[in-house]
Amino acid sequence: MTGRKPGATAPGFSFYGIGRLPGDSYGTIKKYMRVQQEGQCMEQNFVVYYTEEEKREEAETLAAHLGIAVAGTEEERREADMVLRLDEEGLSLTGDGLNLRGDFRRMLPRLKHNNLSHESVVKAAKLKDYDGIPLVVDATAGMGEDSLLLAAAGYRVHMYEYNPVIAALLGDTLKRAAADPELSEIVERMQLHEGDSVKALREMAERLEAGEDEIRPDLILLDPMFPGRKKSSLVKKKLQLIQHLEQPCEDEAAMVDAALSVKPRRVMIKRPVKGPFLADRKPSYSITGKNIRYDCLIPQS
Repeated sequence: MTGRKPGATAPGFSFYGIGRLPGDSYGTIKKYMRVQQEGQCMEQNFVVYYTEEEKREEAETLAAHLGIAVAGTEEERREADMVLRLDEEGLSLTGDGLNLRGDFRRMLPRLKHNNLSHESVVKAAKLKDYDGIPLVVDATAGMGEDSLLLAAAGYRVHMYEYNPVIAALLGDTLKRAAADPELSEIVERMQLHEGDSVKALREMAERLEAGEDEIRPDLILLDPMFPGRKKSSLVKKKLQLIQHLEQPCEDEAAMVDAALSVKPRRVMIKRPVKGPFLADRKPSYSITGKNIRYDCLIPQS
């Protein structure tokens, strides 16, 4: 142990291969997390638990990064409301009788060429008359499924995730996928950053404007949590735990403005098929699937 306070990290800190954005001050998760359930704020006991002694150091590092406790006994684990569990299969999140572990292998059928071309996000990201490898910024990565589809289609993807627990879960998923022969080449094109994407996009725009950054993203993907999803019967059980941690976007306009300020070729906004436009911004056009719609904004030159 380094003697740093729980949750403190050294400059350039990387956990599970995650780059943490310098200067982020969104705070650490406390032992008792405040989460949203059925419209009421509740406190929940949150711990990291490891099943094998060889996982102890990894568990302690993760707990220190998040600012929460390590459950040293099975009794402490049972007393916790939400648990980040480290075992031989990787990292998972459990709570309320649910279990969430990222698994890109289950998406392999969707990654096949004939299926991939029919994915709505791939259709929305298609660029005409473009030479080279497009760069995408996924500003709301979540568990990284859209980013995986784009990376499989040949795009380079920089993913941003604000919530450190979700970032850790996604980082572990990427780590396991990198060791999988069927996925390793794809995830090489994916890079995860933990932190505030709105802040990162604003700073990126400033650097580009000043001529200090030569790499401009071609596409920016936004998928903020839609408030209506919280009570929707269509919500998948695997996402319910994530919804305990992430709240609906508080400032939709700020997110859209930050994305547009970078002046990419296109901003893609993922919405429920019948949902309203994000921040009431009417898109240039939309790509509509069965349950999901991608509203595409073309920044003014």
